[in-house]
Amino acid sequence: MSQRDGYMHLYLYNVDGKLLKQLTKGNWIVNDIIGENESSKEFIITASKESPLEEHIYAVNYNTGKLRRIDTEAGWHSVTVNDNGRYVLDVYSSANVAKQTTVKSTDGSYNQLLKDAGNPLAEYDRAEVRNVELKADDGTPLYGRLILPSNFDANRKYPVIVYLYNGPHVQLVRNAFPSSRNLWYEYLTQHGYVVFTMDGRGSSNRGLAFEQATFGKLGTVEMNDQLKGVDYLKSLSFVDAGRMGVHGWSYGGFMTTSLMLRHPGVFKVGVAGGPVIDWMMYEIMYTERYMDSPKKNKAGYDNNNLLNYVKNLDGKLMVIHGTDDDVVVWQHSLNLIKKSVDEGVQIDYFVYPGHPHNVRGKDRVHLMQKITDYFDLYLK
Repeated sequence: MSQRDGYMHLYLYNVDGKLLKQLTKGNWIVNDIIGENESSKEFIITASKESPLEEHIYAVNYNTGKLRRIDTEAGWHSVTVNDNGRYVLDVYSSANVAKQTTVKSTDGSYNQLLKDAGNPLAEYDRAEVRNVELKADDGTPLYGRLILPSNFDANRKYPVIVYLYNGPHVQLVRNAFPSSRNLWYEYLTQHGYVVFTMDGRGSSNRGLAFEQATFGKLGTVEMNDQLKGVDYLKSLSFVDAGRMGVHGWSYGGFMTTSLMLRHPGVFKVGVAGGPVIDWMMYEIMYTERYMDSPKKNKAGYDNNNLLNYVKNLDGKLMVIHGTDDDVVVWQHSLNLIKKSVDEGVQIDYFVYPGHPHNVRGKDRVHLMQKITDYFDLYLK
């Protein structure tokens, strides 16, 4: 597997290291090799050939490169292959299909539905979800979702909350259940908010150029993309541009803090969870993969050190951190708070004692209510 042509594809070599042929090709990526059918000389793979918002199952002949799709349903397929590669267990969902589990033969001769979970949300008053496609400043398509209250009135003006991550390895917008992708978003719509989420450049499943656009300057290109989303929201007659909030965790916390400090006045309220503040303090394996070393890229590290922008805050910002965070160590946000005191800037702060990078278990309910209450206090 290699991204040498700009997308993750399969290449066939002999044992002497000679390239024989490229097996898959196109402006889409192979996600994984999940099995082999030796009798048919095929690898079983998952790939995003149909859409970057979907993952499907294929068989590719490793002599000829002939590719054929095994599943038939639009959506996201998580797959396990049996030992001889003749059958797959396909766990599938889409925007409106919660989960279907099926056994399929890889030659198409057998298909048995084992379990249809049904729609566990069928009796609930659900939010309306609209798919959105925007363009980055270089013309790259950006995929997002707009989530509206079930009793949506286009003649009203609604506050908006942007939820984001936009870091490497993560894709928020997929054709999977539920269509909103997060029931907390729908909870927010019950509080009278429109919710927007979008995957900007740097996020996953779009190929090398899309992912590497942020290299050496984390928090720059992807912020520009998120601001394209803001421009779109402002163009909607039912959006109140003066009441916009933003929230994210981890890389999303870095993005939230970046937007509040580097683009002051765009968002009235931000809630940043477990945020990276200074990339000099983050783990080397991750940081130097995407930022190069501090010695080679001093300007990149300096430009994206959020301590340099604390004095710019124009709005309400709450920072949340677990005291036992071993991913984004606690010192990140402590340094931010110290800097805010030095600058005379008011930042709200909340900690979860004993929690690591993510707040799990019963305390998760407390966290999500804390965030919701903060938006209700300052955004409504």
